[in-house]
Amino acid sequence: MAVVRAVSAVEGRDPQSLPPLANVLDTDALNALFDARSDGTTRTGGRLSFVYSKCQLTIDNGEFLTLQPLETNGRKTGSRDVDDCNTPYR
Repeated sequence: MAVVRAVSAVEGRDPQSLPPLANVLDTDALNALFDARSDGTTRTGGRLSFVYSKCQLTIDNGEFLTLQPLETNGRKTGSRDVDDCNTPYR
C-alpha cells in the first residue's frame, strides 16, 4: 500500500518493520472512502489525516498523500525534507 511504502521511505525503514496499518485504521474503509460511488460516479474532494508510525499523513481527494514527520524532542524524525514527502496516493 502507498501509505506503508511512503512512511518506510521517509523513516528509512523496511516496510515489514512498521506496525500493520490496520492497527491505525480500517484499510478497507480508507479505500472505500475515495473509491467511486456505487453508481460509478467519481467522488470529488475529501481529506483524511491520521498519524501512522512517526508521521502525520494526509490524503487529499484520494489522489495525493502528504507526509509530515512528527517532531520528537524538537527535532523532526526521518531523513527527508517534507517537500520530498508528497506522492500520489494510488
